[in-house]
Amino acid sequence: MIDYSTFFNFIQTNQLQKYSYHFQQKIAEASEMTSDNLNWQNAIDNFPNITPSIIDFSQSTIKIGNPDDCSNNESNQLRESLMKLRPWRKGPYNLFGNFIDTEWRSDWKWDRLKSHITPLKNKKVLDVGCGNGYHCWRMLGEGARNVIGIEPFMLSLFQFDAINHFIKNNSLWLLPIKMEDFPQQTNFFDTVFSMGVLYHRRSPFDHLYELRDSLQPKGELVLETLVIDGKLGEVLVPEGRYAQMRNVWFIPSILTLESWLKKCGFVNIRVVDITPTTIEEQRATDWMTFESLKNFLSTTDLTKTVEGYPAPKRAIIIANVS
Repeated sequence: MIDYSTFFNFIQTNQLQKYSYHFQQKIAEASEMTSDNLNWQNAIDNFPNITPSIIDFSQSTIKIGNPDDCSNNESNQLRESLMKLRPWRKGPYNLFGNFIDTEWRSDWKWDRLKSHITPLKNKKVLDVGCGNGYHCWRMLGEGARNVIGIEPFMLSLFQFDAINHFIKNNSLWLLPIKMEDFPQQTNFFDTVFSMGVLYHRRSPFDHLYELRDSLQPKGELVLETLVIDGKLGEVLVPEGRYAQMRNVWFIPSILTLESWLKKCGFVNIRVVDITPTTIEEQRATDWMTFESLKNFLSTTDLTKTVEGYPAPKRAIIIANVS
């Protein structure tokens, strides 16, 4: 199973140490040996024994190794094992010439925000709802000292472990924990990212308070979420599904979202990007063969979802705590 020993070694050196038992409990609860977990672990255990000649987190595609680092048989064996970890939703990655063309072009989102955030060099970073950790690796590529990602879906954790199998990095950890189960009021991190999470929370205010209380004084929040066009106070509350997603609770206008952040104590609030999600950025591939955005939009009007709501539009807002 996934080894968290280096994480526990890390927190022994800082103020997160007092939450060690809490982390142990939550990780144990999520790590019970299910048939899926066993199958995913077996896929990783079947990786060929190869060593990457290059590891690069700084480019759009996270690159681990070159094709010449392994034989054709080893490359095919690796690809077969990686395929057993589908669906791959966040990326892209390239492992020894095997290009993992993920559902999301997560690099596009990173390109939209990276020039606006405070440089991450030597920063302690938390990434909430981090998926398989693609953006966490990019944070390391920007010089972050330590990154903790939290993600409740175990397949994403095993995908991260598959990547880290070859990297063996001891500065980045993904924990199988929801934000509401993360220790509260740690005031530990320099930068906290919450991307694609807020609209999944029944109480957006609780989530914003949790994010605020994870930050050190003067710390920075990078918030990316769905928004609608509208005035102050306007919020979309979908009846049933939104773009075929079951658990979408609140989609605010930009002005409403800014007011929420102010109410929760954030300052220096600035909107740095607003971009409609396109079927080029989110789409089905060989590595994610299920329905994707194209199937969730109206066939006659791409500005609407299949339910008739405004099509997905995402904003990036950066704010600070005082």
